[in-house]
Amino acid sequence: MATIVVKQIGSPIRRPAVQRATLKGLGLNKMNRTRELEDTPSVRGMVNSIPHLVQIIEEKA
Repeated sequence: MATIVVKQIGSPIRRPAVQRATLKGLGLNKMNRTRELEDTPSVRGMVNSIPHLVQIIEEKA
């Protein structure tokens, strides 16, 4: 199964509650933390909804 490595690059301070909740849903909450997540459409949608807070570091097949 394919996975992606996501890194938090932005702070959730002074962001809307929806964006903070999206970060928590991805398992991120502090700067420069990384998570390896399954590459599913729902995870991609979450990442694409907050591109200013996270970046995809690596895509594994």
